[in-house]
Amino acid sequence: MTYARMKSPHMQVGRVEGTFLRILVKLARARRVLELGTFTGYSALMMAAGLPDDGELITCDIDQKAEALARDFFARSPHGRKIQLRMGPALETLKTLQGPFDLAFIDADKQNYSAYYDAVVPLLRSGGLLVADNALWSGRVLQPRAPEDHALVAFNAKVAADPRVEKVLLTVRDGMMLALKR
Repeated sequence: MTYARMKSPHMQVGRVEGTFLRILVKLARARRVLELGTFTGYSALMMAAGLPDDGELITCDIDQKAEALARDFFARSPHGRKIQLRMGPALETLKTLQGPFDLAFIDADKQNYSAYYDAVVPLLRSGGLLVADNALWSGRVLQPRAPEDHALVAFNAKVAADPRVEKVLLTVRDGMMLALKR
């Protein structure tokens, strides 16, 4: 349905990345997960599948058309009951949340990645994992031109310079930045 109903279906996390996220949730023994950027819900469902039965995933988005599809997918999945979808600007929603979270996944508007990082890291527990999608941005981080390109370059530099985390940039799909909070 994502490909049939959405303008930019390529924004959906793919099967490999979704499986990787589910495995990361399991490896982290996560009970609470935070996601910024729900789109139609595939990544949320994959991560929820890695949570224990009493686990919780809070996902944030602003797109009402995508929200309707995501809620439909959540309702049809046995893992959908673990997911809370919060609508509204993520930076505002983050102000209402209390940590600790075990894992956070950032896959929303690229220009706010640095601001999301600043807001999310304090919500992670020590040993918590932050995962950010699109860190390589189809190679455009090497020769940035557009505002989104520059925003991702700044985000990557921010994470690289942050002594609060151990980090690695993986070449999975469009680049996944992993940052483990000390």
